[in-house]
Amino acid sequence: MQLERSGKPLRKITRSISELHSDEILAETLACGVCRTDLHILDGEIPSTAYPIVPGHEVVGRVLAIGNDVTGFTIGERVGIPWLGHSCGRCRYCRDSRENLCDQPEFTGCTRDGGYASHIIANAQYCFAIPERFSDAEAAPLLCAGLIGWRAMRMIEAAQRIGFYGFGASAHILAQIAAWQGREIYAFTQPSDTEGQAFAMEMGCVWAGGSDQIAPDELDAAIIFAPVGALVPAALKAVRKGGRVVCAGIHMSDIPGFPYADLWGERSIVSVANLTRTDGTEFLAAADRSGIIPTVDIYPLSQANKALKKLRDGHVNGAAVLVPDFDV
Repeated sequence: MQLERSGKPLRKITRSISELHSDEILAETLACGVCRTDLHILDGEIPSTAYPIVPGHEVVGRVLAIGNDVTGFTIGERVGIPWLGHSCGRCRYCRDSRENLCDQPEFTGCTRDGGYASHIIANAQYCFAIPERFSDAEAAPLLCAGLIGWRAMRMIEAAQRIGFYGFGASAHILAQIAAWQGREIYAFTQPSDTEGQAFAMEMGCVWAGGSDQIAPDELDAAIIFAPVGALVPAALKAVRKGGRVVCAGIHMSDIPGFPYADLWGERSIVSVANLTRTDGTEFLAAADRSGIIPTVDIYPLSQANKALKKLRDGHVNGAAVLVPDFDV
């Protein structure tokens, strides 16, 4: 399912599989998560997108072929393919083990074709082994929703009372991780989304309410998953002195002005960008140990446009996942 250019629906195409480079693997796609970043790519909000593009960066596949220089994977093995598809290894960020900030990165489903397809080619060094206890569909959202949430959680260190603004795919995974870690999560949704608030409580949150409400307790930190800049000042008001607000999305609407008094008291605002391979290894191990169960809504790949619309309209609890249904 290919996106020809921004603002257009995906369309089904058929083409030959490209030749493998020596550091790549070919995988049969088993499942691919539908991420809010895919909507930003559809809407032309990610400037680096290389149209036409096959979206999808939460990919679970089975290895069919491996390049001559590939080690660590075998044919028939299940593999996870995330957003970060390659980094240069030479820039100051790569040399400092901060490949998520690489100056010349490649991103799956953005600058290289992704998992909205029957097959995918990926650089083996940026793939992960998938814990056996997760089904294909359950594992898919771990590869971005889970990973970016994990990196955001690292940014708030030992914070105990945490506000989640927006309760979608990422928040529903990290709420379960946080409960396992003994933390308290306060979920903020759209004011009218009582179904989402009930879902947040099912996922282990200690409180859920609208983003126009005030949490019953002062927060140590907040993570903003929704791409809404107006939530930043609201989150700043909710955190205590010394608290941190983390913006976890790749794109966000403009942040409105706010009084310096809301930032004062050594509060801070930071963003999260992409992921490192260390993030992936650590998170998948923690997800396996914690016993979390991602909630997934499964669609056939041919209905990718329908799944994207459901996500855009806020009608997905947990994560939407595509599974191939094409005859090949």
